Amino acid sequence: MDKLVIQGAKPLHGAVRISGSKNAALPILLAALLVDGPIAYENVPRLRDIFTTLKLLNILGLATTFEDDRVAVAPAAALNHEAPYDLVKTMRASVLCLGPLLARLGRARVALPGGCAIGARPVNLHLSALEKMGAVFDLEAGYIEGRCDQLTGAHITFDFPTVGGTENLLMAASLAKGRTILENAAREPEISDLAEFLIAMGAKITGHGSTIITIDGVDSLHGGSYAIMPDRIEAGTYMVAAAITDGDLILEKCPFRELDAAVSKLREMGVGFTETPAGVRVFRQSELVNADVATLPYPGFPTDMQAQIMALMCLAKGAGSIKETIFENRYMHVQELVRLGAKIKVSGQNAFVHGVDRLIGAPVMASDLRASASLVLAGLAAHGTTEIQRVYHLDRGYESMEVKLSKVGADIVRARE
Repeated sequence: MDKLVIQGAKPLHGAVRISGSKNAALPILLAALLVDGPIAYENVPRLRDIFTTLKLLNILGLATTFEDDRVAVAPAAALNHEAPYDLVKTMRASVLCLGPLLARLGRARVALPGGCAIGARPVNLHLSALEKMGAVFDLEAGYIEGRCDQLTGAHITFDFPTVGGTENLLMAASLAKGRTILENAAREPEISDLAEFLIAMGAKITGHGSTIITIDGVDSLHGGSYAIMPDRIEAGTYMVAAAITDGDLILEKCPFRELDAAVSKLREMGVGFTETPAGVRVFRQSELVNADVATLPYPGFPTDMQAQIMALMCLAKGAGSIKETIFENRYMHVQELVRLGAKIKVSGQNAFVHGVDRLIGAPVMASDLRASASLVLAGLAAHGTTEIQRVYHLDRGYESMEVKLSKVGADIVRARE
């Protein structure tokens, strides 16, 4: 098992290229199940979850190749309908094959999903919405078994703006009979990217990016090419890396507009931003001061940036707070940050952070993807040596993070435990 070893307290300087978005690529790759022809994807990040998704597509009958940042998918002679537990247990996004399989085959058998241990994240919102489109589900031996004669359009109002539910229904409705209207839909940019991909393949979708999405089902989708959007959470993470080390970074291909809430909060804390022809420059504009943060569905502050901004708050002047409103179990990085010298107290949904003068390196353990990133950020700022174990979590969502950081001055190496 790999670990990262960081010699901290070194400012970062230089340029970091932002990779394609993991959270956009996963559903867009799974949407290949809906398409009759070959697809050429560009700007695909080389991540553990991407390779898992390609394995899943292979099992379901599609042929795939992955070279550099390009993925080619050839259509299947015959699709399989079962997504096995051995793959789904490692990645929650696997449940997004449910809608496409029902739309194409009228049946699906998908293992209940696994992934990061950051809360229950039930799939009931997906299932109840698909039931309104004519699907029937049974839960048997840890598998969701769905069937339908043909999905038909429906008017669906989500109880909560679920990202995965919106994506699953968006794909399923693309080949359903008639019109589907999704109300209280999630607005994340990655959902808009999925919609734009489907439109490029022949789907009829309007309203994506708003809370009401309208989909008029078509008989089939054709092949084509598509470039995945840049990863806004990776970009936000490197923004914090520049600030926490008192560095100065240029983020190439940075999706700046999609990070408005995070950028606004970082500016409030003393971080400076300048848009340049080369990319977005990020630097510490003044002394870091603490702030109050509440995670919210897009366009609010992203829950996937909560752990990273907490690492920055640990070294900011004064006291600040975080309220986690999306997931109920997303503070597992707190005790690890405390091991580095942070002062944090958790009470229910709330974490209270008192800034300290410095962090001191220590062995720590990652519990999930974004927690891993927060520990890397804290380690970059800490004095001495920080060893981060279980970095396989990091590899699920950050492409070659230690390589990118090394190129801008970090003393960080990957080693075997």
